[in-house]
Amino acid sequence: MTAYFLLALGLLILLFGGKILVDGASSIALKLGMTTGLIGLTVVAFGTSAPELLVSLTAAMKGNSDISIGNVVGSNIANIGLVLGISGIFYPIAIRKSHVRFEYALMMLVTLIYYILSLDLLVSRVEGILLFTGFIGFNLYLFRNLGKGIQQDSQTVEEEIEEVRNYSWPTSIGLFLGGIVGLYFGSELLVNNAVLISREFGVSERIIGVTIVAIGTSLPELITSIIAALSKRTDLALGNILGSNIMNILSIIGVTAIIKPISVSEAFVKSDYLWMIGISLLLYPLMRTKMRISKVEGSVLLFAYIAYLVILL
Repeated sequence: MTAYFLLALGLLILLFGGKILVDGASSIALKLGMTTGLIGLTVVAFGTSAPELLVSLTAAMKGNSDISIGNVVGSNIANIGLVLGISGIFYPIAIRKSHVRFEYALMMLVTLIYYILSLDLLVSRVEGILLFTGFIGFNLYLFRNLGKGIQQDSQTVEEEIEEVRNYSWPTSIGLFLGGIVGLYFGSELLVNNAVLISREFGVSERIIGVTIVAIGTSLPELITSIIAALSKRTDLALGNILGSNIMNILSIIGVTAIIKPISVSEAFVKSDYLWMIGISLLLYPLMRTKMRISKVEGSVLLFAYIAYLVILL
């Protein structure tokens, strides 16, 4: 019972640490003269990915590579099936042509490349560098198109940043450092107790990684998307989810493999990777129906995600 409590506590600390890290870093960036749009593409984007990155790094360094890989693969499946599915059920998500032509096409390309790199059951340091180079290239593209409204809802970002505009330097630095400490200890608690639970029940670390850990670290995206749906501000929701899936592979797997090559269990290649590719392919025809994801399409995505969990467990 203690392991469950500590796992939940670790997740809460992780999510809270990511939030105050973003607040502190955003305030510092404002004081240094960065624009709202640039902060959205750098500080906020990094902050929302920080929990996944710390969990994957911690797991890989401890030799629990199944949790590291499961966190990313499970998050990408959950982002499409769970987050987009539930969001579409709440309120229709508008689809832009750029979503289909660029972000979706790039997400599929990155997903397939990652699958191919994993076929030898190892993501090496060289492959990590290749993925991280792609991450740099993707961000350069985002910077170049900053004025075109790609990836971040500027109104939402401005509202979030307005809250931290008047923080003092000591407060900003304190929040930033506190966020880093929170992410470190939160990831330690989450990974350690996820391993304990998996051993207690004889469940593989892979299953713990793609379910409890992945869903937990995807909570910020889920909550944000539901709030956006309830507020009827979903025009950029799909772009953010697709961008998150791209960055999960390029940055989290890339950085983790550079620090320590990641071994990939055969079960991932034969099951979870194929589900990740499959649910990504399923998204395409659903996007093309009237260029929106409404209740019907959202229900299909959510059903696909539930089917994945049922078969997995």
